[in-house]
Amino acid sequence: MADSRKPSAARPAAGRGVPARKRRTLLTKAEIAEVFSRFRAANPEPKGELESVNDFTLLVAVVLSAQATDAGVNRATRSLFQRADTPEKMVALGEAGLTEAIKSIGLFRTKAHNVIALSRKLIAEHGSTVPRDRAALEALPGVGRKTANVVLNIAFGEPTIAVDTHIFRVSNRTGLAPGKDPAEVETGLEAVVPAEFKLHAHHWLILHGRYVCIARKPDCPHCLIADICRYGDKTPG
Repeated sequence: MADSRKPSAARPAAGRGVPARKRRTLLTKAEIAEVFSRFRAANPEPKGELESVNDFTLLVAVVLSAQATDAGVNRATRSLFQRADTPEKMVALGEAGLTEAIKSIGLFRTKAHNVIALSRKLIAEHGSTVPRDRAALEALPGVGRKTANVVLNIAFGEPTIAVDTHIFRVSNRTGLAPGKDPAEVETGLEAVVPAEFKLHAHHWLILHGRYVCIARKPDCPHCLIADICRYGDKTPG
């Protein structure tokens, strides 16, 4: 059942690009705090599942993960990152070499082109380092808001929330931050997730969506927050 209170005005979203507007949630503040308290108790230090060896390889892995599974990306990048773990080495490998290395990943030709282009731009404009700046990240080839959010969160400890298909589903299904598109859900989460949980909220929600609140048949009997969730078609035990 929806909370009957009027929604409060949301705080501005972290970063730019998401319009400010009133946000709604079907959960009370106490329920939201309880949701994340349970996630934290079960997994105090959640980690991303993409493998990397430094900030550059993290950026590359996230770019490669678009429309691909983390497991599939990891299989391709384990050997790749042994050979090319800096922008200079990636450029030396070349687009043809990178294409061959990641051909098991979806959209590999486009991704190879973007990774070589972003590597060149990092060398030319950022001293071969990954910038800790949203605008600079989003100016790199193949990098959008979601990728920038992941890099800012994992590499630099920024409390950003990257809304992928899992977070979008969990936010809408549970009533935590309903929205019609990822931008709306991101801003909704920015408004309702308590500050003490925001750093790890991204990973908790992704992992919950990946392993429990799955798309076709959510594992409601083993869900930590089933009693709080507003999903109306829970899977019976």
